[in-house]
Formats: sequence, C-alpha cells, structure tokens
Amino acid sequence: MGVLFVFAVRVGRAALAAPFSRPPWREYLGQMWFLAQVTTVASVLVMIPLGVGVALQIGSLASQIGADSYSGAVVAFLIIGQAGPLVCALIIAGVGGSAICADLGARTIREEIDALETLGIPVLQRLVLPRVVAAAVVCVLLNSIVMVVGVGASLLVQVYVVGGNAESFLRNLVQFSQPSDFLVSALKAVVFAVIAGIVASYRGLTVKRGAQGVGDAVNETVVLSFILVFIANLAITQFYPLFVPVKGAY
Repeated sequence: MGVLFVFAVRVGRAALAAPFSRPPWREYLGQMWFLAQVTTVASVLVMIPLGVGVALQIGSLASQIGADSYSGAVVAFLIIGQAGPLVCALIIAGVGGSAICADLGARTIREEIDALETLGIPVLQRLVLPRVVAAAVVCVLLNSIVMVVGVGASLLVQVYVVGGNAESFLRNLVQFSQPSDFLVSALKAVVFAVIAGIVASYRGLTVKRGAQGVGDAVNETVVLSFILVFIANLAITQFYPLFVPVKGAY
C-alpha cells in the first residue's frame, strides 16, 4: 500500500506537469473512447435491475408503514448518493481496469516500458495519465447516465407495479435532494475512477513472471480496486453530512 501511495503521488506530479508539456491528445481520446465502449452498456444493464429491485423493496416497505409518498426520497438517496457512483466504479474497475492492467502488463513483459524509459519518454505522462484521466471522465459521464436510468426504472416500477403516484414520487425526489448531492455523486465517480486507474496502471507496470504474471496482476487489480473503492465510499459518505446539512421535509 505504501508503494501504491508513492506511485499515486508520482501520477499526481505528472498531472501537474502535463499542462506544461505536449499532452498526447490522441492517447487521451483513444482511451476515453475505448472505456466508453466497454463500460456503457454494462453499466446500464447492471443499473436497470438494481433500480427495479430498489423500487420494489422500498415500495413494499413504504406501503407497510404507510409512507408510500416518501419512496421517491429514499430512491434518490440510494441511487444518486450510493448506487450510481458505485455501479460505475465497479464497472470501470472490473472491465476498464482489467483492460488497462492487461495492456500495460503486456507492454511491460515485452520490455516496451523499459525501451520508452531508455529513450527518455515519460511513461507516466504518455501511458498512465491518459488512462487515469480517461477513466475519470468516462466514469462521470456514466454516472449521469446511470442515475437517469436508475431513477427512471424505479419510477416506472413504482407507478405500474407497486401502484404508486408519479407526481408524489417526483415531488419527494426533488424535495429531499439538493444540488450538492449530485456534485458529491460526481465527486465519488471521479475519486473511484482515479483509484481504479492508478491501481490498474501500477499493477500493469510492475508485472513479473511473464504471461502468468499478467493474469495474476489483472485479478489483483480488480480485487484491490473494489476494496479501495468501498473504503473511499465509506469515507466520503461519512464526511459529507458534516459539511452539507441534510435536506428534510418542511
């Protein structure tokens, strides 16, 4: 973990120096397009049943305690604050992170990374930073799409399956949510994507034992990214109410 933290600091220093160099824009755009291709459909397909499940569970519980009108507020909290960023982060880490680790790992065992360093080409700015930035940008965009899909699926289930009221659902959704909730959701998406990108890049650049080492590194990337993402989510969720007061009914 200490070596990973040092690597993250080096990536941060490379990000600060990037505006003063010639950024490889083709690499940035290529990585964004690749990650968008491999993660968009998967994120939407994961979010649809999750939104349906949330709506069914919350609707059933709310009807039992006579709080049907507050189901929209609960859905807003779960999907906007928790489920949306986590789904995007897990897809980015599991699909995009494994691809990043495999790509950099293959370059490492073919000694391409050593060749670039010998030529004086900064590996962090040329290869690592574009992948981390691409993961952050794509994860934020995916988070927006996933929130719309999740809330929409919950609304449809609440109206056509549970028998709720669409107007009440949307009114409470607006009443109990605030702009800072969406900003924190976007912040979570960025932080989670940066964590996944840094972990994947680090394990890809430190691969050993040939092709078998690449496979082991991919597995370690996914597991370690998931652990760190959940820890970061817990930290942000706990500190958020300390700075932003919770919006209640009035």
